[in-house]
Amino acid sequence: MKYALVTGGSRGIGRAVCVKLAEQGYHILINYKSNDAEAAKTAELVRGKNVTAETLKFDVGNKTDVDTVLGGWVEGNKDKVIEVLVNNAGIREDALMIWMTDQQWKNVLGSSLDAFYYVTRQVINGMLANKYGRIVSVVSLSGLKGMPGQTNYSAAKAGVIGATKALAQEVARRGVTVNAVAPGFIKTDMTQDLNEAELKALVPMKRFGEPEEVADAVVFLASMKASYITGNVISINGGLYS
Repeated sequence: MKYALVTGGSRGIGRAVCVKLAEQGYHILINYKSNDAEAAKTAELVRGKNVTAETLKFDVGNKTDVDTVLGGWVEGNKDKVIEVLVNNAGIREDALMIWMTDQQWKNVLGSSLDAFYYVTRQVINGMLANKYGRIVSVVSLSGLKGMPGQTNYSAAKAGVIGATKALAQEVARRGVTVNAVAPGFIKTDMTQDLNEAELKALVPMKRFGEPEEVADAVVFLASMKASYITGNVISINGGLYS
């Protein structure tokens, strides 16, 4: 049985990725941190694609959580292979740097950059042993361009981009690819506090993107069709930045 693990899979882009990977025949491991009801909804949608779904509740930025829950699953399911890892979880805590707290800095870097390290480390050995794997991280326009009020978020996502490029070179010869997608303004819970009417005017396509549009790119990178693509970042932003 081939599995895909999606962090932050209970809502938004993560949910869309779970459903589209399920359509490709993957059994889905849905990571989430706190919202049991939304995780259950995602699991129900996945099962509607005639595959299995399991929810794994843990904080991706907490080493003990990751090692206990995800490490425990890996150890207890040696007959199952996680072929695809989508590092999607992440949070925003925006503030100008002069007013940013230490906790805001640590929280945001932990949810993306630390999580990339802790989660990927748990599954990559299996991919290397199997001589096949796909790792796709959801980063951000902020990690490429830098955004005022987001020094923490920009630093976190830029860090994941650098890690993606480095890890890709380490594991390429074993059939494991490592890529990232960098969304711009996408209609999710994370952007619901933004002024869409004002910001979409900055986008050449004059609209925010949909989670499914990001998920389609993730699923392509997770497929056999992307076997010669690694160490790359695909921007999905309606032409806002390239």
